[in-house]
Amino acid sequence: MILQTGYEARMAIRKEDWTAPTPGLAPGYTQANLVILPKEYALDFFLFCQRNPKPCPVLDVTDPGSFQTVLFAKDGDVRTDIPRYRIYRDGVLEKEVLNIKDYWRDDLVAFLIGCSFSFENALTEAGVPIRHIEENVNVPMYITNIETIPGGMFSGPMVVSMRPIPADQVDLAVKITGMLPQVHGAPVHIGDPKEIGITDINNPDFGDAVTIKDGEVPVFWACGVTPQAAIMKVKPSFVITHAPGYMMIGDILDKELMIRC
Repeated sequence: MILQTGYEARMAIRKEDWTAPTPGLAPGYTQANLVILPKEYALDFFLFCQRNPKPCPVLDVTDPGSFQTVLFAKDGDVRTDIPRYRIYRDGVLEKEVLNIKDYWRDDLVAFLIGCSFSFENALTEAGVPIRHIEENVNVPMYITNIETIPGGMFSGPMVVSMRPIPADQVDLAVKITGMLPQVHGAPVHIGDPKEIGITDINNPDFGDAVTIKDGEVPVFWACGVTPQAAIMKVKPSFVITHAPGYMMIGDILDKELMIRC
């Protein structure tokens, strides 16, 4: 299935014609992580995001009770426009579902958070390989020993995504992603995974392991799954998120977010 625009991707996802992860889908259009929680937690969560802009760069926030996006996508519906959702109760993952129409409430607020999939098109255009796309799997993600700055009730470890980069292209990858701070920006770590608490790079906490070839360096970017680690630690009564790797795709072009040096 060829889906060229954010709108085409959302419609296919809404109809449940696309239920797979979204790396490489509608290239050039911004992708976003999702966190939906009751209004009583929204201010604390917004504070957490404001204090941790690397893993939690906010792209849009809905009004309480509204399931339509305002800035991210025209007519975007946070109940249906992500291929797979996670339902958490008291910090425990209850189930994964293809839409959340049956779970929607009038007190819910949705946060759309920048995703590193959005800078992959720029890397590809520059000739930097994206291994999880090459291998048709989800990006590997890891819980680290890097602590976020607490915001209200929310706190916890940073989650990172990893891409193996040829050693002679690491500087280029850093430069390109550094121009896109609204989708996590430059890496938070390059090299030895043990330095950030990752003991087995072949066993990610989320997503799939990928091949790291000779001459390649593991490069780690802050990841929008970080709120899920906070949710599992803090245990709010009810939260909905995207499943890791299953994003919402907007109408914003990646290049519109790029800061030119």
